[in-house]
Amino acid sequence: MEEKELKRVLTSGETETLEFKESLNKAVYETISAFANTKGGTILLGVNNRGGIVGVEPSTRFLEDLTNRVVNKLSLYPEIETMDIGDKRIIAVKIARSGYPVSYEARYYERVGNTTREMSPEKLQAFLLRRKTWDSLTDGFSLEQMDTETIRRFVRLAVERNRLIDVSLDELPEVVLGKLELMTDGKLTNGAILLFGKNPQKHFINLCVRIGRLKTETTIIDDKWAKGNLFQQFDETLNIVKQHIGVRYEIKEVEREDIWDYPLPALREAVLNALVHRDYFNIANFTTIKVYDDHIWFSNPGGLPEGITVEQLKRPHQSYLRNPLIAKVFYLAGYIEQYGSGTVRMVEWMKEAGLPEPEYKEELGGFSVYFYKDIYTEENLRKMGLNERQIKAVMYVKEKGKITNKEYQDTMGVSKPMATIDLKNLVEKKVFEKLGTTGRGTEYTLLVERRANYGLIKG
Repeated sequence: MEEKELKRVLTSGETETLEFKESLNKAVYETISAFANTKGGTILLGVNNRGGIVGVEPSTRFLEDLTNRVVNKLSLYPEIETMDIGDKRIIAVKIARSGYPVSYEARYYERVGNTTREMSPEKLQAFLLRRKTWDSLTDGFSLEQMDTETIRRFVRLAVERNRLIDVSLDELPEVVLGKLELMTDGKLTNGAILLFGKNPQKHFINLCVRIGRLKTETTIIDDKWAKGNLFQQFDETLNIVKQHIGVRYEIKEVEREDIWDYPLPALREAVLNALVHRDYFNIANFTTIKVYDDHIWFSNPGGLPEGITVEQLKRPHQSYLRNPLIAKVFYLAGYIEQYGSGTVRMVEWMKEAGLPEPEYKEELGGFSVYFYKDIYTEENLRKMGLNERQIKAVMYVKEKGKITNKEYQDTMGVSKPMATIDLKNLVEKKVFEKLGTTGRGTEYTLLVERRANYGLIKG
């Protein structure tokens, strides 16, 4: 928000989607609940109810504490923006309308005009029936079905990252589950059994991940399953995928660096997103990962949540959580760093590795992510500005290993000057490299380092 816009907002006063708060207190969390349950909105911290700027503590620790408290208390991941006006700091806490009911200290709030109110019992009942999430539903699960080692591992990670508030390392499992809202009136939720259960598939047989290694759709080399609770599924899935992709080594100074076919942080994020965001109401299907020679396909039951499009996934966007309790646990454990940014970071990691951007699709009744190992796909070459002749030449070189100026002329049906122009442009774009001196001995191949990256240099 620009300073000019901020001054206009402060002058206009509080509205249905805007609230001023001098400091971080109980009323802030109540208003966050109200915004999430109504139309969304923004809280300006460091502003009094008359629109006067009083400022808040300008420290990184304050921001971290604010984020962690909102996650702990409301299972929400706000968008936070800081603004320094003179020597005073204002924090804008932006809350999207939630797809699930959001409570604060077991009470549900709504926004009416420019005020925050607790919902009436009648309205609350209708509201909860309409907006229950899968991970908050209860069933006849017992504490004996919980894997205490996984719970201890989670608490240890969350405490080390200073994200879990008011929970100690020696806390009883039922106390931990209660504070995570994974127990309701003494009953364990679906989220509890899937996150921390000893054998969740006893109750939900298809809530697991199937990983295949394929040459073609009909030539299957390997087929494995990752089962257990979500933490176990995450570890096992990533390990199986790594077994089916290539890795090479580079010595940089005195250390050896592993260079995988795909950047591991991107693979990790894709697996994590699949587990956190899948539609668990769809118990007839499972998450599928297929590893091919030149790409990986991640397929998940359930399309994108209402309010977000495929196009928005490659730029910063609000987070819309289908499974807020599951997402909360992974955030507290440090698996998720900043909510709503995973799909953006996957794009960045693939680009940094010199690979095509991931492709996101809504298809087959669900959501898919495609990672491509080969940068020399027709779609990516068009994005690089190559014409159809040049694209055809790249496909020719991928098959034959090289091309000469004469072969380019004959294959593309162009004159020698045009072939020379096209080939020079391919060299300038760092797609081809020129080998040999001018004349009959000159050949063009794919750039050496890229040929190595994509397995086009043998041996």
